[in-house]
Parts: sequence; structure tokens; C-alpha cells
Amino acid sequence: MSHEQIPSPQSLDSFGANIFPAQRGSSASRALAAVIAMISWFAFVAQTDITLNRLLARGGGILDGLDRLTMYLTNLTILMAALCFTSLALSLKTPVSRFFRQPSVISAVVAYLAFVGIAYNLLLRQLWAPSGFRSLVNESLHTVVPLLAIVYWIFFVPVFRHSVKKSLLWLVYPLGYLFITLWRGALSGFYPYPFIDVNRLGYPRVILNSSLLFVGFMVLMTLFVAINHSGKPAFLRR
Repeated sequence: MSHEQIPSPQSLDSFGANIFPAQRGSSASRALAAVIAMISWFAFVAQTDITLNRLLARGGGILDGLDRLTMYLTNLTILMAALCFTSLALSLKTPVSRFFRQPSVISAVVAYLAFVGIAYNLLLRQLWAPSGFRSLVNESLHTVVPLLAIVYWIFFVPVFRHSVKKSLLWLVYPLGYLFITLWRGALSGFYPYPFIDVNRLGYPRVILNSSLLFVGFMVLMTLFVAINHSGKPAFLRR
């Protein structure tokens, strides 16, 4: 995602800017960004602790736990969300902060979060039933952060100039994750999700499953781009 000028919150209207005009100020956007950042950091740190303790209990080491942690798309995406919304909440002048505050980058992060939430709730939720603290962490990862991020995107992310290049760059993350995870799985024999488990399904079925998921992400990305391109629909204009 290329660097672009960061417009002020008032320079270009967000999709839902006129629903609650009083909330367009930076204080409201920073407050919501701070909430999302705090929940994201909580979920990531808690999931890291859970994963490391589980691997240590099985005789593994810290590096084994970190390796397992980074094989899950959810964990990588929630870390990305934590960095993005921390940047939005604090408005730091570091290169990382400036990168994550670009409207196109925020939109990509929110699209990834939405994809993670939809995929989990449609495909994986029925496979296990966590309770107690693990349930809190699980819902934070797969439901709370994605929903709050979408709300932030609707009300506070300005409409930005989109291009084919930006659209293609949005695909680098999910495609890179898939290829690297399949490579790591071939080396270790561990695949984080049942629909890409080559040991059980074989490569033809995994390729089919991955293609269907990729199409699903393309549809989601197209929806985000279309909403951004349309700006405010007529019923939101004054």
C-alpha cells in the first residue's frame, strides 16, 4: 500500500459522517480508536499467554509457542489491528503510525478483520466451545474487534481515491499468509485450520477450499471499495 497524503477528518466525508454530525470530531474518533486498540492488545496478549502456556505444558519451548501463535491468521490480524488503532488513537509522527493512519490502509485492516470474523463465525465457531476467560478472549478476537472496527470505518474513515494498484496490494496479506502457512505446514506437519489441512484433505481439496475463501475475500473487498467509491449514499446526504 503506497504512501498517500493523510486528509483531516473533515476534508472528505466518511460513509456515515452525516448520521451523527456532532461525532465527526477528532475526540470521538480517537476515543473509539483507543477502545479498539485496548481490546486488540488485550486479546493479542491474552491469546499469546494461552498459546505459550499450552505449548509449554506439552513440553515445547517459547519459540515453539511463538511459532504456533503466528500460524493463525486471527492472531496476526489482531496484532495488525492493535498497531493500526493505536496509531489512530495517539497520532504519533513515526513512520509506522503515519502508514497505519492512511485511509486506504485502515480500510484494508478493517477488511481483514471483517474477513476473520465472518470466516470464524461461519466455518469454525461450531468446532469448539470455549468457556470463561478463553471465551472472553475468543469473542474479543473474532467478534468485538471486527464489529467495532467496521463502525469506526463507517463513521470516521474518509473517502479516499482508490485504484487497481491499491486493490491488488490489499491481496498481498491474505495470499502471503496462505502460501507461507502451507509452506510451514509442509515442514512441520501442522496446519492451523481444518479447511487447509493438507494431511487430511490433500492439496487438491485445500486448493479448492483456499480458492473459495479467496473469492469470499474478493467479494468483501469489492464491497468495501464500492462503498468507498460511492461516498455517502443519497439517504445520508443533507
